[in-house]
Amino acid sequence: MDAALNAALAGPRGANPLVGAVVLSPEGEQLAVGYHRGAGTAHAEADAIIEARRKGVDLAGTTMVVTLEPCNHVGRTGPCAAAIIDAGIAKVIYAVDDPHDPAAGGARTLQAAGIDVKAGLEAGRALDLNREWFDAVAAKRPFVTLHIAQTLDSRIAAVDGTSQWISSPESLADNHGLRGLIDAILVGTGTVLIDNPRLTARSSDGEPALHQPLRAVMGLRDVPQDAAVRGTDGRFIHLPTRNPAEALSTLFDQGVRHVMVEGGSSILSTFLAADLVDELIVYLAPTLLGSGTPALNDLGISTLADAQHWSWDEAGGGSVRPLGNDLRLHLRSTRAAATTTKNSLPRSEAAEYVTGGH
Repeated sequence: MDAALNAALAGPRGANPLVGAVVLSPEGEQLAVGYHRGAGTAHAEADAIIEARRKGVDLAGTTMVVTLEPCNHVGRTGPCAAAIIDAGIAKVIYAVDDPHDPAAGGARTLQAAGIDVKAGLEAGRALDLNREWFDAVAAKRPFVTLHIAQTLDSRIAAVDGTSQWISSPESLADNHGLRGLIDAILVGTGTVLIDNPRLTARSSDGEPALHQPLRAVMGLRDVPQDAAVRGTDGRFIHLPTRNPAEALSTLFDQGVRHVMVEGGSSILSTFLAADLVDELIVYLAPTLLGSGTPALNDLGISTLADAQHWSWDEAGGGSVRPLGNDLRLHLRSTRAAATTTKNSLPRSEAAEYVTGGH
């Protein structure tokens, strides 16, 4: 399970949980490792099976150790429970149940097929690995990534309003790579009226990426009919509200499971103040302005005791990475997830291991 948890960290956070899987021989030898690389790619279980077959491993009678209950539904990929059954794997040990209703039930399907199923191994660590995702699923809202491109002194624009380009070309390319993975990108009406952004995902040569996020604009002001964000592909939505929870609820109803919030200090601060951000990605440029637009407005915090605290996130490439002249900082929320943890412990009929232990 240690190897599976470590493998899971190689994947990106977002609409899907971080999941790792390891295939063991009947003697306990590690044969293959897999992890989920993001929406639309093979799930960790299927990835491990593919790796084992690539090595010529006979999977009959083997054991799979996985950080989350194998899924039981058809989405962009097939059900992992069926893949495990078809592979001839004899035993599955997983950490925590899948709380997502359409995907749940994999353990029962495996047991019905005669596979020995055990749950609860290192459940505490597995829950912590995806606590933000569990929170989002429980709240029936999208997973929220907040993106900030700022100077060393936390400015996102100069006094005259210029902001292109604070970030390095490498940071911009990384951001467009993220846009190609998310379901929606959200900005405020102020950003649209001032910057007139396209909010599209583009490749390094400037061409549109294959996958384009839904372009969402939040605010009470009208979005001009000739605004670039409207585009011509129908992938645009105006959310006439200043309430971030309401905006997320609408996006969730539209099928959005991962949204990236960008734009000015007003919308960034609104989501942070509402404690609705799961992941922070900050591009820090080695630049000083001394004045200009701050990255954040008042968050309603008047004492250090009430400060928001974030932890460094090693998932998806590490917590701190150089990108050109910039630093890319990756952080995760430290909000409590007690209710989620309680609701996500393994079901009694499958559980054998004690939470957090072997």
